[in-house]
Amino acid sequence: MPYAPTPTDTPFQRLGGEPAVRAIVGRFYEAMTELEPALARLHPCDAEGRVAPESREKFALYFIGWLGGPQDYVAQHGHPRLRMRHAHVPVDAPMVDAWMRCMRRALEQSGVDPEVREFLDRALLPVAAFMQNRR
Repeated sequence: MPYAPTPTDTPFQRLGGEPAVRAIVGRFYEAMTELEPALARLHPCDAEGRVAPESREKFALYFIGWLGGPQDYVAQHGHPRLRMRHAHVPVDAPMVDAWMRCMRRALEQSGVDPEVREFLDRALLPVAAFMQNRR
């Protein structure tokens, strides 16, 4: 039977809590810099093309909460309103695919349990696709 989160068995817990999720986020942005520089440039970046720490931190807080961990993002920034907050960013189907490639690589490099990886792949793809605002 495929993994399905419950209130007492969240992806956040299965991944290993905040340190593990933050490590995944770090690998995600490393993959973005290495594999998808056009995607990285949609964010504020440093001189080497790495996504700025502030953006990384916001995503880490969001991802921790999305995975079932502490809701610090909402406490600090309010409702995510993903489409509204990203409306200024041109997101087309290739960018959605690029985002997913980076996340899949981060999960793979992090040694995430295959059941949890499968669940996350199924759950993240619709979120990424929802962000598309260009054809």
